[in-house]
Amino acid sequence: MTAREIVFLVFPDFQILDLTGPLEVFSQAERHAPGRYRLRTLALEPGPVAASNGLAVLAEAATPFAGADTVIVAGGHGVDAALARPEHAAWISRAAGLSRRTASVCSGAFLLAESGLLDGRRATTHWSRTGLLASRYPNVSVEPDPIFVRDGAVSTSAGVTSGIDLALALVEEDHGAAAAREVARQLVVFVQRPGGQRQFSVQLRAQRPTRAPIRDLLAHIAEHPGADLSVPALAERVRLSERQFLRVFPAETGHSPAGYVEAARVEAACRLLETTDDGVDRIARVCGFGTTRTLQRSFQRLLSVAPQEYRSRFAATGAGSGVSMGPGPGEPMA
Repeated sequence: MTAREIVFLVFPDFQILDLTGPLEVFSQAERHAPGRYRLRTLALEPGPVAASNGLAVLAEAATPFAGADTVIVAGGHGVDAALARPEHAAWISRAAGLSRRTASVCSGAFLLAESGLLDGRRATTHWSRTGLLASRYPNVSVEPDPIFVRDGAVSTSAGVTSGIDLALALVEEDHGAAAAREVARQLVVFVQRPGGQRQFSVQLRAQRPTRAPIRDLLAHIAEHPGADLSVPALAERVRLSERQFLRVFPAETGHSPAGYVEAARVEAACRLLETTDDGVDRIARVCGFGTTRTLQRSFQRLLSVAPQEYRSRFAATGAGSGVSMGPGPGEPMA
């Protein structure tokens, strides 16, 4: 078996985790079965390259370049300065043509877009820069939610740790699910976080409440989507009258109680669709929708997709491995 060469492109002031996260995934895969990968870190100017946290890595010269199996471009605070140097985009464009696949971590997507590699493709980047990526590169179909997006031979990932998720997916593509699981176990990370998983939970997208009871209530909603989450039940839980609650909750979270609960339940259903074989009717009950029809309406309203289609697009490989949430309300324990 010929070792696959994985090369990483860095630049001054790059994000260190954009490099070390994916690099360690491939390194662990190589350690587990020697001969799988050969790893190199490149830069336009060889030598020590300082990351944004001050830590320097020793990089080889990016040119000349004869091609590789995979090229991965880091992101970070220095990406704007890197974009100002046309040599970076030119190198990526040429390297992609000489390599089997190309990927980016975080804001490295901007360098891929600048090279023209993302034209006509779906892509993502860090949540704080998806709008800028879309406005600056209108030929790119920017998807703000997924933690990584794979479109043909080109992949992009969101925030720094999502580079690990993408690298695990690439290892699985190269050597199978068992190899990816072994690496994930060694790194103590979640092996099957699907690319379609959202960058933010509904709890993180809400304003941070100043009142501790409301903060606790949001945690309760996330942990118990199938519970009674009606306004009377929620108001009682935080010891407010319904009228007070209907005034306080939106002020503290930026959402109506009904809207927040619906989004939390859709998020819970998404996790089950991604990671279990449970039927849609059972997921509807477990997540508090009551009926499949109600679940379907909420999915269409919030995600513009049917639950079955969501599962077909985003279900983790091996989701049918028997993982389950346990019996739903009123169902017997096997």
